Parts: sequence; C-alpha cells; structure tokens
Amino acid sequence: MQEAGLTQAAIAAALDVSREAVSQWLSHKSFPRPNKLLQLGKLLNLAFSELVVSEEPNEPKVAFRKMKGTKTQDHHIEKAREIGRYLRQLAPHLPFDTLEMPPVLKAPTCDYDYLQKAATKVREDITLAQTDTVDFKHLIRRFRDLQTVVVPIMWGSKQRHENAVHIYLPDSQSTWVYLNLDTNVHDFKFWMAHELGHCLSPNLEGDAAEDFADAFAGSLLFPHELAEQAYTAIKKQRSPAAKITYVIGLATSHIISPYTVIGQVNKYASHVGKPEIILDKGFNGAVTNFNKGYFNISETLLADAERDGNGKPSAKDYIAVAEHVFDTPFFDLLRRYLKQHDKGPGFIQTVLDMPLLDARSLHAELT
Repeated sequence: MQEAGLTQAAIAAALDVSREAVSQWLSHKSFPRPNKLLQLGKLLNLAFSELVVSEEPNEPKVAFRKMKGTKTQDHHIEKAREIGRYLRQLAPHLPFDTLEMPPVLKAPTCDYDYLQKAATKVREDITLAQTDTVDFKHLIRRFRDLQTVVVPIMWGSKQRHENAVHIYLPDSQSTWVYLNLDTNVHDFKFWMAHELGHCLSPNLEGDAAEDFADAFAGSLLFPHELAEQAYTAIKKQRSPAAKITYVIGLATSHIISPYTVIGQVNKYASHVGKPEIILDKGFNGAVTNFNKGYFNISETLLADAERDGNGKPSAKDYIAVAEHVFDTPFFDLLRRYLKQHDKGPGFIQTVLDMPLLDARSLHAELT
C-alpha cells in the first residue's frame, strides 16, 4: 500500500467498503469476501499467495465434487473457506453429542479389497445386504449418524463450478456437506455416496481425498457381489446392443448411473484377471437418453411447491422439504442464530452462496 501510495481510506473507496472494514482486514479481525479479495489483489498487483497467510489456525478444510470439465481455482477454494468461517458461528448450536466422535476409516486407500471391506462395513451399519440397493434414506441416515450437517441447496444445473462441497471445521470438529438439488437423480446419489466417503476419511486431502471418495462411492453403490453377477450376465448377451440394454436395466433397478455400473464391473474384472467389457459407441447415446427420462432432484421434491414470480419454489416449501427429506438441522440452526444475533439476509447470502434476493426470502421465512 505504501509503495502504491494508497491509504486505508483510498483502499476503502476503491473497493466500495468502509474504512473500518479495511482496518479489520489488516489487523486480522475479519476477512474480505472473495470478490473484495480479488479486487484488492488487482488494486495492489498482488497474487493470492501474497495477500493471504496460508497458515491460518484451524483453517476450514474443503473438497469439491466438480462439474465435468471444470477446474478448481484459488477463488473457488477461498469462497468455500469463507463459507466455513461463517459456519463456525452456527457450530455452537449443533444438536450432536459432543462427548463422542463419530467413527472414521483407518488408513483409507483405493485398494480394491480395502474398498470392498469398507463398503461392506457401511452396508452393515445401514442394515443392507451386499446385493441390496442403497436408497437415499440409507445415505441420509448415515450422514446423521456421522454427525454431518447436510445442506440441500439449489445452485442451478450449469452455471456452477461445483455440484457438492464438503467443509470440515477442525476447531469444532464439525462436518458440513452442501448438495446441489438441481441435478439428475442418479448423479445425485453418487455425489451423496462420494461425500459420505469424505466424511469417513477426514484426514485425506486434495486428489487423494477425491480419488478415495469416488472409489468408495462406486464400491458402496455397486459392490463386488453385484459386479460379479453383472459381469457374467453382460458377457452372455449376444449383441453389443443387448449388452448396453442390460447395463441400462441394472442402472434403472439400482437407481445409479450406467457409467457406475460398467465402471464397477470392469474394476471387478481387472481385480480377478478377466478381460474388461468394452461397450460400443452407442453406449454414450444410450446413457444420454436414459438421463432424459428422469427429472432433477429439485423438480421431483418440489413439484407441488408454491412458486414466486420467477418460477422458483417458495422459501417456505423449500425449507420444509429440505428439513423433512434430508433430516437436516441446518435451517433450525439458522433460525436460532439469526434471531439471537439479529443477523440480516447478508449472512444467509454468504453461508448459502446464493443471490441476495433469494436470501431475503429465506430470511423473512426463518425470522
């Protein structure tokens, strides 16, 4: 700032914030929002690593279930961490037993046998046999058992970088999982299982964490026994089209993606030394048509909801459905915190990463 000839007042004017806000940033009393941090960096010609001290005590740990083809960048990470800092204010109101920590996996790896044992253990915990279909209610109950707060959110189907976010707060040892309802039912189930994998492996970070969560999700939803049966049955089909039809049928009955089915079948084949099953070019088109036959989760859950002038579900119906279906304490935490601390819509806007207009509707309903 000195080299650029800028005072705190000048910084405040350029970023359209108060001088007090800039003073609090520089004295470590508060942290700028991601857009203000980006503007500050441009103003001072400083990179993210030059602006932010990376050794933040109890820094929120974040992981993303990304949209296909997107890349996680610094501003995505910082935005998620900022949400985590706001969640800290809700953590003291959590309804969970603080005397005992939920169980996690020891030394999780992507080894095939390890994954199958881990998936078997989770299936036993939710009282499912190895060939039973994992239902959404099983995953939701397991999140609750692991003291994880599920935050159902509608982020749209295309404009986001992420479809799910996992935030772990070391200081309160609390876990928060954001799930985008604006997505296909089969992908949504995989993302839920993926996030469950994160909850069971809190010590993994970066690519190792993502690889394990993906591998765990596949093993939980379509384990060894199902993959073995499927491999034999698919090989018996007499034509490429029949093989694809059979895979689609399995995906339909287990409410998972056809890609998950064939992926797990070929992992089984590789593990036991059998040749993988290669489906022809028609498979991708068949999966596209398969997905077109289903509504997004939000469309299904909120089909009967009242709508505002923009066609969005009412805040009342959205909250009611989210609390009932996902058994989440999140909105009750928000209700209590907003009332006790007289917080406005801006808090909701940040903690749910949503437009201010939508945050105002939620704020009016919650207060």
